[in-house]
Parts: sequence; structure tokens; C-alpha cells
Amino acid sequence: MTSEDSVPAALRRLWRMPESSRLGRPAALDVDRVVAAAVEIADRDGIGGVTIPKVAKSLGFTGMSLYRHVGSKDELLTLMADAAMGTPPDLDTDGWREGLRDWANAQRAVFRRRPWLTRVPASGPPSGPNHIAWMEAAFAIMARTGLDWAHKVGILTLINGYVVQSVRQHSELAEGRAEGQGQADAERDYGRALVRLVDPERFPETARLFSSGLFEPTSDTLDAAIADADFSLGLELILDGVAVRIERSSP
Repeated sequence: MTSEDSVPAALRRLWRMPESSRLGRPAALDVDRVVAAAVEIADRDGIGGVTIPKVAKSLGFTGMSLYRHVGSKDELLTLMADAAMGTPPDLDTDGWREGLRDWANAQRAVFRRRPWLTRVPASGPPSGPNHIAWMEAAFAIMARTGLDWAHKVGILTLINGYVVQSVRQHSELAEGRAEGQGQADAERDYGRALVRLVDPERFPETARLFSSGLFEPTSDTLDAAIADADFSLGLELILDGVAVRIERSSP
């Protein structure tokens, strides 16, 4: 068995390694066509709309014919996620904080454009070429920090998880709001209702929160600005922690 033969079939397809040559006419389908069709459905209908029969129908084939190119629904989702992430933009690697901030915001832009990506079940660590490219970009940013590999991987995992959860939570809250209600209106209604319900004697600190005006955005505050501010606050708190760890790792 050659080293190439030892690569699992799913990873071979993920990295588009050439299949063993077959006699006869070239296949009418290939992995790229199947994945592109599935991503198009997810962009339109969300991750719940992606099924093997639906993807096959959109291509004019039977569901069984797709299994020559994708081993299972889970494998199809993995292929889709890697393709939909694309490659990262060029990022400044001179300053680790600015670089990681840009890295996180670049990922957030992808997830906001395709929120279904945040709902793809995690079947293992990143293994596709595009996900590896995003890892490489983060590692290049942290290359001169003095951190060891365990900390670099931990920071990457933490920031990526924060980005995914932030976008997913924002999307779910938007879906749960009444039709036509924006985030500013929802926060205002929430704060005004809870300030009447939270007993200051039972919940003194929480009562101070609802009386602070935090949930009273001005009428001209855009929902996007609120979401950006919330995201940036959490990200900067994470980067503050990274800064402390880097300082402790310095000779």
C-alpha cells in the first residue's frame, strides 16, 4: 500500500485527489458539481434544506448516483463547509492583535454571508484545504508571539468558536423577533419589561443593569452598529487575555 492509498476516501475527495483511472467515458458528475449544487441549496434554503435526493434532483440525477462522489450526508456537509469558507484574505502579520482581529472579522463576514455554516455539525478538527488555509493564516499571525503550539491552537479554537457562536446567536435572535422588529427595538422592549419585573431586593445587581440605560439605544442606532459593537467587545476581551498569555511567555 502506498502512502497515497492510506488516505481515507473522504479526505481524498476533500482534497480533490485524483481517483483511480476507470475505463469508459468520463463520469457525468464530479465532486465539485455536487458540492456546488449543495452549497447553492444551502444559500437559498439553509442547512436544513440540503438532502441527497434534493441535491441529486437539482443536478438531474438520482440520489444513488451521488454516492459515487460523496460517501454520506455527513461527508457532503464537510465538503460544503470547506468549499463555502473559501480562502482567507491577505492579512497583516506584523502585529498579532491587529492580525487576529482582522482574521476574526474576516471569518465573521463569511459566516454572516452564509449563516448556515454556523450550523454544520462539527465532525472533527479542520481537515479541508480551505479550513487549513484559515489555520495557516492565524498561525502566521502568531508566529512571532513566542507562544507554543498548544497555546496557538487554543487561541485559534477559542476565537473561531466565539465567531461562530456570535453569528449563530445573532441569527437565531433575529429569527425569533417579531416580523419587522429590529434589534434596537427588541433590546428596548426587553429592558423596559424586565426593569418592572426584576426585584432590586432579590436581584440587586441585575436590577441596576436594567436601570442603567444599556438597553435604551437611541432611535437612530442601526442594528448593524449594535451587532458590531457587541462582537467587538467580546473579541477585545479575548485578545486582552491573549496579550496576558503572550506577556507571560516572553523570555
